[in-house]
Amino acid sequence: MIRVEFLGPLSTESALDLEVASMEELKEKLSQNPNLTKWLGICAVAVNDAIIKDSAYTFKDGDKVVILPPVCGG
Repeated sequence: MIRVEFLGPLSTESALDLEVASMEELKEKLSQNPNLTKWLGICAVAVNDAIIKDSAYTFKDGDKVVILPPVCGG
């Protein structure tokens, strides 16, 4: 079981507790939400506060995953 949280413009989405084994499974699960679909290709993903770029990354029970949309500002 992992916990998925959303930041920035996605913070209106409630945190999710999901049974997924890999980053690929997570993307598939999140793509079922029409509010997230347009964001999935451009967001960074952090697992336990480390940015993960490997689409084959395997989760461990209790991992905290944060979906980070791009930001701009000064």
